[in-house]
Amino acid sequence: MEFEFSEQQRLIADTARRVGDEFGPDYWRKQDSKKEFPREFWDAVCEAGLSGTLVPEEYGGSELGMFEKALIVENLAATGGGATVGQLFMIGPIFGGLAVQRFGTPEMKKDLLPKIANGMIVSMALTEPNAGTNSLEIQTFAERDGNGWKLNGRKIWITGMDAAEKVLVVARTTKVQDAPKKTEGLSLFIIDINRKGLEFSPIDKCGTNTLSSSNVFFDDVHIDGSELVGTLGGGWKHLLDVLNTERIAATAALVGAGELAIKLGVNHANDRTVFGGKPISSYQGLQFPLAQAYVEVESARLMNYKAAWLFDNERPSGAEANVAKLIAARAAELATDRAMQMMGGMGYAKESHVERLWRDARLFRIAPVSEEMIYNFVAMQNLGMPRSY
Repeated sequence: MEFEFSEQQRLIADTARRVGDEFGPDYWRKQDSKKEFPREFWDAVCEAGLSGTLVPEEYGGSELGMFEKALIVENLAATGGGATVGQLFMIGPIFGGLAVQRFGTPEMKKDLLPKIANGMIVSMALTEPNAGTNSLEIQTFAERDGNGWKLNGRKIWITGMDAAEKVLVVARTTKVQDAPKKTEGLSLFIIDINRKGLEFSPIDKCGTNTLSSSNVFFDDVHIDGSELVGTLGGGWKHLLDVLNTERIAATAALVGAGELAIKLGVNHANDRTVFGGKPISSYQGLQFPLAQAYVEVESARLMNYKAAWLFDNERPSGAEANVAKLIAARAAELATDRAMQMMGGMGYAKESHVERLWRDARLFRIAPVSEEMIYNFVAMQNLGMPRSY
């Protein structure tokens, strides 16, 4: 792994920073207030060619890797969008692009990858009310129906359904009790949002308001035989690739959010003078919390680069992606909280932006995987300890 960016990577990072600067925190404050999808921002990202970096050149992408994707996300997040920018790159470039690129049929790739490279939104319906993080316990079931399937079930906390054209659905095609192992009998399908029997309703929530989260219901939804992604019953292995890259995108956005919060806090502290005209940034009691946040954000950044590099080089990256996400979520929460404290009362005001960054970042200690489950993963996979749940 090189610690110096290539000329291409520097150009990509600079382009992302330039695109993000065209919008800035005020734009995101407005979108958050209206609870509207950041369409203008996403269109600018796509126009700059930043949405299709994972898509092969033959389908209109630039055929780069997760390392470049992480650079794009963290730089866009640092200009104003914060942690929710990572979710934007999940719904489409990862949930759709990566899944179809790696596991789709030639016909599916030809049809969908050019659209995804140009910004088509693809949600992923995985989480269920009675399964939560334990994805192997999902109950949504696709029953054989002629050459296709009939889908029934319910999902929750599904991001971006109102902006999406397609949704990647994770469903059982073999009942748990009939499968040789729990990891068998899961399948992936990519279907239209506007389909008979598919309904969704938004969940009112604390933050990440520019991207909706929904309850999703499937009532005898028809799935065509051509909409299967990958191997029937082999979806668990396919899903792991998608989930690891989802964590890398989330971490990159949290790094950007932490960087922005620290910048806002430092700028305020340098400008604010009390008790004899000294800037409040000259007091160690205020310096140390933001210095600590900086240290943790940079640690998360480096671990995320390692995870992305491992993934791009086709090496196991699950542990690194999970650890990076855990560190980044804690770091972003610390950075936003300390910046808010640094600003005093103004830190609680929407015009100062850190309260939005704080609300958005808090989600990622819970999602896309909770920190408790990451500790379980590390204990078993890295430390060789017995399963605790």
